Amino acid sequence: MSLRKIVSAGIIAAASLVVWSSATAQNLQSVSNYRKAHAALLAKQSRIQDQIRLEEAQKYAHDLYEEVEPEPDIYNEGWESGMVNPYKNAKVPNSRVINVRQYRMPVKSNVVTSHYGFRPKFGRYHKGVDLRAAMGDTVRAAFDGKVRLTKYERGGFGFYVIVRHANGLETVYGHLSRFLVHPNQYVKAGTPIALSGNTGRSFGPHLHFETRFMGYAINPEAIFDFANRTTHTDSYTFNKSTYTEARDYTPKSYSASKR
Repeated sequence: MSLRKIVSAGIIAAASLVVWSSATAQNLQSVSNYRKAHAALLAKQSRIQDQIRLEEAQKYAHDLYEEVEPEPDIYNEGWESGMVNPYKNAKVPNSRVINVRQYRMPVKSNVVTSHYGFRPKFGRYHKGVDLRAAMGDTVRAAFDGKVRLTKYERGGFGFYVIVRHANGLETVYGHLSRFLVHPNQYVKAGTPIALSGNTGRSFGPHLHFETRFMGYAINPEAIFDFANRTTHTDSYTFNKSTYTEARDYTPKSYSASKR
């Protein structure tokens, strides 16, 4: 082989070696980048899966423990009437057991300043109780339910809220200074619904509080033991002949009744 051919063959071999080495180095670099990118992608997917699992767990816990809004059938009768008593033409049962376990006191005070019943001084019937409250005290929903009315009545309740509850009761909160809810809003027991005040036919700040069953204004002291911030029992039995009567299970009154 001539010297020229040998030199040419060497140049070609050297060139091939350079090309192979360059290609190998490039390929190795690409694999390294790919592995890093793949590892980062797997880490990101892992975080996404963790987030999905966390959200699923939170949703499961919410569905398990959170009470859902009751079926809307109890919110049909008289809902749009705009009246305190929307049941005037309804057939009211003679007796009904009402669950009153899930409750909250409507205001922080436990002092009843005016009881349910006829008021000779004013010549009219008081269909609720007056609870001591300073101007601007928080008024809370007594039970779970939906706000039916937020209204103003100059010669009576002043600003007032009516909430219809899942247990069949409606509660009325009168002489308010400010609404914190709006009609058709669903509220839990204890939700702030208003601020107390002195509006309407009122002679000082307080809360007028009523408990009604299908329009019948039950004596709130038949359901609530205000002094002890609780209910007398877990259920209250409405009866057309006894709904105006209070209940008092304190030892003093019980002893007096046995004499």
